[in-house]
Amino acid sequence: MINFTYTALPSRVVFGAGKLASVAEEVRAIGASRALVLCTPQQTKQAEQVAALLGDCSAGIHDGAEMHVPIESARKAREIARALGADCAVAVGGGSTIGLGKAIALDSGLPIIAVPTTYAGSEMTPVYGITENGIKTTGKDERVVPKSVIYDPELTYSLPLGMSLVSGMNAIAHAAEGLYAKDGNPVMSLIAEEGIRALAAGLPALRAGAQDAEARAQCLYGAWLCSSVLGHVGMALHHKLCHTLGGSFNLPHAETHSIVLPHSLAYNSPAAPDAMARIARAIGAKDGPKGLHALAQQLGVPMALRDLGVVESDLDRACDIALSNPYWNPRPIEAMPLRAVLQRAWEGSAPQP
Repeated sequence: MINFTYTALPSRVVFGAGKLASVAEEVRAIGASRALVLCTPQQTKQAEQVAALLGDCSAGIHDGAEMHVPIESARKAREIARALGADCAVAVGGGSTIGLGKAIALDSGLPIIAVPTTYAGSEMTPVYGITENGIKTTGKDERVVPKSVIYDPELTYSLPLGMSLVSGMNAIAHAAEGLYAKDGNPVMSLIAEEGIRALAAGLPALRAGAQDAEARAQCLYGAWLCSSVLGHVGMALHHKLCHTLGGSFNLPHAETHSIVLPHSLAYNSPAAPDAMARIARAIGAKDGPKGLHALAQQLGVPMALRDLGVVESDLDRACDIALSNPYWNPRPIEAMPLRAVLQRAWEGSAPQP
């Protein structure tokens, strides 16, 4: 007999080509009138486009978003928001920018409107992460959930193909772990499988034609579903490993997820056969972890942690950090098997249970 508890997060989603034009309307809908536009230094042009659409509702632009949200960066952004009298933030970009918006909201309660330009998925979750002294700490707080999310596939056209592909694999990771979450439920399992299916179909099409409008929309649709899963259920070993590697070794977020995913799923496969069957069905493969490893090879994304600059001697430290405060996981997390997972991810070899 199935037993579960399901609580839906309150979030408004606006999806479609050209929907960025509604950003001022979304600001006013949450009762705000002075929006601080957040971005990375690389996305200033998109932020300027948003500020122009906001018109009198724009309080200015802050382009200080950084990967893994260093606490110093978060503090600076909070001060800028206060100094400009902003009553909301519009985060334009991927996980780094939306994460910065969440850090502001966590401290000040300032509401966020998210405008994703990648498939990272942070926009649909109450999860936040802040890095201090080389350690990334994550938590959940409904105050950081964006009040509104504008998904406009046209904003992903300028996302480089390589980043698009690893960002999509990152999104698949959210749904894959949601399939065996401790607090999982049938609704999230259905959404997870559909999200994985959409991305597994859209990403190869995207690689074949990077500016294919339908493929971009398909991938963004899949990313929305996968991030919805991330927002509603807990994560396990895969996300713990990626948070450890990203926060402690300053690795790029999406690439790390893409590399680690098949190996962490293979570790959990003996304890989560139904989840693995759903993943395999969604991607049209006989085996979920091996199928995702093959998909990554097909897409031409990074396959090994050593290609990101990780040295083999770092793996022992990464293993120790991951073991020090582990997330719940369907299979008990043990030192030697976990170290073997990291070794295979470092080498880029085939995943093994």
